Amino acid sequence: MEKIIDEKKQGESLVLDPQKETEETVRNGRDSRKLYIESYGCQMNFSDSEIVASILANAGFNTTQQLEEADLVLINTCSIREKAEQTVRKRLEKFNAVKKINPGMKVGVLGCMAERLKSKFLEEEKIVDMVVGPDAYKDLPNLVQEIDEGRNAVNVILSKEETYGDVAPVRLNSNGITAFVSITRGCDNMCTFCVVPFTRGRERSRDPQSILEEVNELWEKGYKEVTLLGQNVDSYLWYGGGLKKDFETASDIQKATAVNFAGLLAMVAEAQPGLRIRFSTSNPQDMTLDAIEVMSRYKNICKYIHLPVQSGSNRILKAMNRLHTREEYFELIDNIRKIIPDCAISHDMITGFPTETEEDHQDTLSLMDYVKYDFGFMFAYSERPGTLAARKMEDDVPEEAKKRRLTEIINLQQQHGLYRTQQHLGKTEEVLVEGTSKKSDAHWMGRNTQNTVVVFPKEHYNIGDFVNVKITDCTAATLIGEAVGYSE
Repeated sequence: MEKIIDEKKQGESLVLDPQKETEETVRNGRDSRKLYIESYGCQMNFSDSEIVASILANAGFNTTQQLEEADLVLINTCSIREKAEQTVRKRLEKFNAVKKINPGMKVGVLGCMAERLKSKFLEEEKIVDMVVGPDAYKDLPNLVQEIDEGRNAVNVILSKEETYGDVAPVRLNSNGITAFVSITRGCDNMCTFCVVPFTRGRERSRDPQSILEEVNELWEKGYKEVTLLGQNVDSYLWYGGGLKKDFETASDIQKATAVNFAGLLAMVAEAQPGLRIRFSTSNPQDMTLDAIEVMSRYKNICKYIHLPVQSGSNRILKAMNRLHTREEYFELIDNIRKIIPDCAISHDMITGFPTETEEDHQDTLSLMDYVKYDFGFMFAYSERPGTLAARKMEDDVPEEAKKRRLTEIINLQQQHGLYRTQQHLGKTEEVLVEGTSKKSDAHWMGRNTQNTVVVFPKEHYNIGDFVNVKITDCTAATLIGEAVGYSE
């Protein structure tokens, strides 16, 4: 639940630029095989699919969006919500139906469901040929060879070192303007509702030099915005490699030269002043004042923080093993507002967590009233196998209560969303053009620094332009305006 799930992207099949693929195939001196890859879940999974495509491109695979012509079909899975698992099962049934027509096709499961369901998928249900965990993607060429020779293949070993810092991800289905750069993998925060520490392992950070190299390369290729990505970016800590939890045993020189998240943010912002910088996801107990101050100092760091809270009740926060209280969260919000007055803040919220009462629910609503978030990602609790909550707590809140509480949270968020968008009316704001509006071919859509979608007439502007837009109207989630010229 610590990650943003973009419903519009779920199940998207990913494809490389054919020109790049042709070059890759020629370089490898062999006929290309076809890879079809679908991704579910958070942006980390979509980013991982780009790493997988890069590794398999070097093994002679081109991507395809035609399932029926694929030699290898991979589904990159998510264990965050029950719905995602149900969808993956249905897709695997579809893949196996196609397999009857194309017997040479091989099917593999990647990602967060791999570790938990490896024996079920491989031995019991016999619906896949290969199961690969999130730290084992470099082993894919060997695993493909195994299944080519008629054996099932599995590698779900979690690593203490793997960050894929040496793999240059291919950009799949990219608009050529915005890109994601992974800076951490894994998570040490053992929230009782979350399966991530069990599926992605302990937290480790990527070498800042490899991050800067990737950012510089993206700028040279014409990208205008990068999002630094991790399960918990605020706790980024590089001291020469190794797990975050082992930092206390590091040498004095390692500690003295360590780079934390605030330091990394400043390095990236200074490396490419013309590039917009975003980051996701943050964790309240790890968000530091020095990171907020760095954000305020650099014009190219966007004024937006995704700050999941999950509940407004101290009792429920404790049951979730969230390492902050309601009061500490308010203090953090106050500091953000003081240092960056125009900063947008979004949230994740879970309603109906075990033992949640009406009083706890009211605490959540009152917390939302205090913060007045710009937008949010709201869910009814669903038990995830393997989590502490599933093992130790009864899912005892009735479905009707969950649904009603979720509706109340969503309705309140819509009110707050409208309140926040209305504050932009009459202002002129810099917008990065990302593509055509979904509702009108005559309009561009882009986002301002606060991550709010802005729609305006196309006129002579193009994708990738930074445009000053005067905001004339709004909905609860979108700003509508007119371009007044290019920004600096």
